Amino acid sequence: MKKATLGVTCAGLAGLTGFTTSAQAQSSVTLYGIVDAGIEYVNHASTDGSATRLVSGGKNTSRWGLRGVEDLGGGLKAIFQLESGINIANGQFDDSSGAIFDRRATIGLKNRFGQITLGRNFTTTYDYMLQFDPMGYAPNYSWASSSTATGGRKDGLFSRSSNAVRYDGMFSGVKIGAMYGFGNVPGSLKSSSKYDFGLGYETGPFAAVVTFDRQNGAYDSVTPIDSTNYIQGIHAGLSYDFGAVKAMAGYRNYRRTFHTSAPTQRSDMFWIGGQYDVTPFVSVFAAVYHQDIKDASDADPTLFSLRAQYALSKRTVLYLAGGYAMAKHDKAVSLSRDLTGAADTQTGVTAGIQHRF
Repeated sequence: MKKATLGVTCAGLAGLTGFTTSAQAQSSVTLYGIVDAGIEYVNHASTDGSATRLVSGGKNTSRWGLRGVEDLGGGLKAIFQLESGINIANGQFDDSSGAIFDRRATIGLKNRFGQITLGRNFTTTYDYMLQFDPMGYAPNYSWASSSTATGGRKDGLFSRSSNAVRYDGMFSGVKIGAMYGFGNVPGSLKSSSKYDFGLGYETGPFAAVVTFDRQNGAYDSVTPIDSTNYIQGIHAGLSYDFGAVKAMAGYRNYRRTFHTSAPTQRSDMFWIGGQYDVTPFVSVFAAVYHQDIKDASDADPTLFSLRAQYALSKRTVLYLAGGYAMAKHDKAVSLSRDLTGAADTQTGVTAGIQHRF
């Protein structure tokens, strides 16, 4: 991704404050983002039938952000990142909370031993598993982050946390990550808290990762009442780069328990697929996702996904994506992780354009 960078030096400030040249720090702020939109046709969009619509973020969620770094000397750097989702269709924030920087708002320090950040952040699991999804968490069409085979139940991965402290380090091919999200509940360190651990290894064309995360419910909540005891996820991913072809596979074990008599929700998600660079300008991505739901609904949905893209430049691509989803026992299924289906099958096609800056 090519970035527009605003270089900021402290030389001018040094003259005003009396700092010597040797005490000057170098800092920079980078403006970056993704602008992505397409036109989608999908059947069983609702009980009224099919739909043809403009969608924002078919390949990747549209976003913009600021990333900054200041060299503090001795290998230590101060870092920050602010990131907001954009709905290209209407120009609004693409964040459920309506916050300006709902995707990410962090500040921290980094050196050769890794980095520590504080604020609202993506989880270790989200970032570590991303490279093992052939479709790259695409809204159209990937289930690596979550699926919608049983209406409102998604059984997805733990993606973001507020009030978080996160560590990431890389040592001779071994990647280590951990995150803790404070519940910020007076009188209880456990209520609404979250934690996440990840371990990865990369050597040459081979990469592997395993993560564990847990989200504790809000035990003392009244409005609204939170019946969740905890949500737990275990993930694993493998990939091998053969050159023009890269193969990927992933797995998620999901478990959600309740304070009430409601039965525990459990499922296993498996996916496999890859990327084939036909030419330096043309690439094809394919994946199959299958979820084994361990309860009476037994929907066990499957998604077949395919995308071809043509690079107009290093930053701009045209893409054509298609997907077919199906579920058992007349359970509703949706191609998109963000929508609820209206039938036990759904087919969709999206043609779009994406620009990165």
